[in-house]
Amino acid sequence: MAESLNLNTLQDAVRHGAALRCRTTLQPAGGPGTKVFPPTYSGAVYATEKRRLPGSDEPVECVLLDSVQSQANRMEDALQQAVDNGRVKIPIIEVDFTSYEGDDQPEDMRLLDPVGKISSLQAPHRIADAILRDSLLGDKPFRDSEVGQRLGQVRSGDATALFELCPTALLFGMWDSTGPKGGLGAKFERAMVSEIVGINAAYGVKTSSRIDPLAIQLKAGPLFHAEGGGWTLDEAQARHEKKKPMMMGKDGRPSEANHGNIVPSLSETDRKTQQYLAGGVTIDHAEQTIVLSFPCLRRLRFPVDGECIKDRDTAAQTVLAALGICSAALAAEAGLDLRSRCLLWPTEPLTWELLGRAGEEPSELSIEAEAAVALLNDAVEEATKLGLPWQTQPLSLTPSDQLVKLVVKSQRLAVQQSEEE
Repeated sequence: MAESLNLNTLQDAVRHGAALRCRTTLQPAGGPGTKVFPPTYSGAVYATEKRRLPGSDEPVECVLLDSVQSQANRMEDALQQAVDNGRVKIPIIEVDFTSYEGDDQPEDMRLLDPVGKISSLQAPHRIADAILRDSLLGDKPFRDSEVGQRLGQVRSGDATALFELCPTALLFGMWDSTGPKGGLGAKFERAMVSEIVGINAAYGVKTSSRIDPLAIQLKAGPLFHAEGGGWTLDEAQARHEKKKPMMMGKDGRPSEANHGNIVPSLSETDRKTQQYLAGGVTIDHAEQTIVLSFPCLRRLRFPVDGECIKDRDTAAQTVLAALGICSAALAAEAGLDLRSRCLLWPTEPLTWELLGRAGEEPSELSIEAEAAVALLNDAVEEATKLGLPWQTQPLSLTPSDQLVKLVVKSQRLAVQQSEEE
């Protein structure tokens, strides 16, 4: 039976252990043998490979259902929801676009589609993202501010600024390639990785069809782009280009405006593999693997006022480990609805294995989401007692005028392109 994970166990693991790992068996929510849809990549193909697995003499066909990057984003999203609900208090930086969503703004500064607030838990490159770089802290560009300049000095031997402002960058990795140093900016590897893989995949067929209740016929066109947007049957009301009315699509078929039937058809096949493209898969099962590296955390140092203390380093490393466990537990609690037609169900509770000292048998540990939040709070309390900074309120930035204008222009182009299509 798995023991409950507590702070003392975690502290000892951070000092001497190799890793925490969690391997969970998943099945499609529809039951074994029902189809799931992996993410597609360029060319409408899936990420597939053969893997050597225990109990199998030959490599097994596997398909990626959720990548390391996507899993990190889901865990950060679970943390963001917990922050929004007041369930956890962790350091984040957010950029507030809300003041540009009203009608009182000039046209080139008025957002058509609300953006709201974007935090370092949502920005693709976390605290090093261009969205934060191109925003202001007070009246200064973020990276020119006192806080931003501290980020330019972070490294594994001095990670205190990241711990204070964006600890998830130390957990899920960061490369400060958009900062003042460009490609020479600070890099932190991922201390925590997770992925979901479908095992023994067989590829399916994607079908498409639609019956139009209006029974609009193919020859009912042609349809033209209307001068004021939308479409028209009247050439006199059509938008003109080079003195010619602009048809929708190549020949103005009603289907260009989403009217008419779609003839039942099968998806195309890949020329090399002759497999149907994006037709879903059936699998024996899926497996989620999470690994939290203690050696990666132990490489980080957290000086305060220029002084490093071993106990303080361990306390900060323990906070990061607890943050990783908390993010995984919160994401598991939220469920594994990865995308349309890819809802997975764990066939067993989330259980961790502690890989301790070399040669020791792994020990099983369990922790629910509420207990994981409490563990994080306990670890933070220990760290702050030793003088480590931990911001519990978001650091708020405002987007620069140029960034707002870029977003507004992009939104207007998207509307224009949609109308033209």
